[in-house]
Amino acid sequence: MRKVSLIIPVYNESSHLQRFLEMIDALQVPIEKELVIVDDCSQDASRDILRNYSFKSSVVLICKETNQGKGAAIRTGIEQATGDIIGIQDADFEYETADIPRLLQPLLDDKADVVFGSRFKKSNPQVFRTFHYLVNRLLTIYSNLCSGLYLTDMETCYKFFSANVIRHIRLESNRFGFEPEITAKIAKLKLRVYELPISYYPRNYLEGKKITWRDGIAALRHITYYNFFVTSRKCFRDSMPKEFIPPGLNLL
Repeated sequence: MRKVSLIIPVYNESSHLQRFLEMIDALQVPIEKELVIVDDCSQDASRDILRNYSFKSSVVLICKETNQGKGAAIRTGIEQATGDIIGIQDADFEYETADIPRLLQPLLDDKADVVFGSRFKKSNPQVFRTFHYLVNRLLTIYSNLCSGLYLTDMETCYKFFSANVIRHIRLESNRFGFEPEITAKIAKLKLRVYELPISYYPRNYLEGKKITWRDGIAALRHITYYNFFVTSRKCFRDSMPKEFIPPGLNLL
C-alpha cells in the first residue's frame, strides 16, 4: 500500500502544538499516512508535548540535541521517512492541511514527480502581509530566471516529492535555504513538476513566525549558488534513477 510521510520540523511551538497535533493526527488522506516529527532542540515545552501526545497515526519522533535549523530537520526527516511520497508540513496553522489530499493526487495518478502548493494562485482564499508577499514574489521571479522553471511560489512550505526523487538529492542547507536549494536542484532534473493553489493564513512574529529579512537576503545567495555554482556531482547521488537524469547531466 502506498504511503505519504509528512516531515514536520518543530521548534518552540508549545503555545499551539497540542492543537496542531490533534489536527494533523486526524487528517484523512487517500493513502497510509506517516508523521515524521523532528524536534529541533526546542527550548520550551514542545518536546514534552510531543512525547506525551497519544498519536493514532503512525509516527516517527526524532528529538535533536542541538538546534540546527529547518533545513537540517528536513534532511533528518527524509532519512527516517518510509513513505513512497514525502511532503513538508510546518507545525503551525499558516497552511490548510485539508489541501494535502489534493496535492497528493497528481503523484498518486502518476502525473507528477514533484508538487508545489502555491499561495499565489487565486483559486483559494488568500491573506497576505505586504512585506512578506513582495519578498516572496521577488525571490520566486529571481529563482525562475535562474532555474528555468515557471513557478508562482518557490518559497512555499507545501512541497511533495516522489521519494524516489528526493532521496537521491544531496541537501545541505540548514535553515530556510532548503526552499531555493531544492527548487534549483529539481530544476536540473527531468521531472514533472505540478503547482496547485493552496490556502494561506500567515502568522506574525508574536505568534511565532521565525523567518526574517536576513533569510530573504540569504535566499538570494542560495538561489544564485545552487543554480550556477554547484556541480551535478554535489547535487545528486550516484543512485539517482536514470529516468530523472536529462541528457548531458554528468553525475560522475
